[in-house]
Amino acid sequence: MRKNFGAKPLSYPQPVFIIATYGEDGTPDAMNAAWGGISESDEISICLSAGHKTVKNILKRGAFTVSMADASHVTACDYVGLVSGNSVPDKFARAGFHAVRSGFVDAPLVEELPIALECSLKDYNPETCILRGKIVNVSVDERVLGPDGKVDASKAEPVIFDPFNNDYLKVGEKVGNAFSDGKRLK
Repeated sequence: MRKNFGAKPLSYPQPVFIIATYGEDGTPDAMNAAWGGISESDEISICLSAGHKTVKNILKRGAFTVSMADASHVTACDYVGLVSGNSVPDKFARAGFHAVRSGFVDAPLVEELPIALECSLKDYNPETCILRGKIVNVSVDERVLGPDGKVDASKAEPVIFDPFNNDYLKVGEKVGNAFSDGKRLK
């Protein structure tokens, strides 16, 4: 037996993205967004309405970073989604975040969040609210790398949004080997 929920944006996983920009005066800004993902090999697409301060900053500066929220900073990551930069201009600092200037785009990296995409604006459609960015670089703090130089998910502690229950869930348990386990069925 199945239960129908209707046509709603309910799926797993939904990433918890923290999008960071600089305002006109150089003040860092960040917001939380869950509706997005990789849409090409060097492109990310995110659904963001035009009223967000972050969107206004992206359109002016042509750049932004997308950090993956982590379990250690879930309160700060939720906060930047609850409060508007239009009314709280220092919400980045109030969240306890520290900005590190990207070496690739005119946008801040969030020092506390270990994994980030550094992006230049490709385009924005205010009717559909789809913002597309070209991924210029992927920046990873060495503290979440394993001895092999690869990201260790147990150290990175990425979180996803559970839209069915309005929860944040920690990702990390390995359940299989990509591009390998299915070969047994060939």
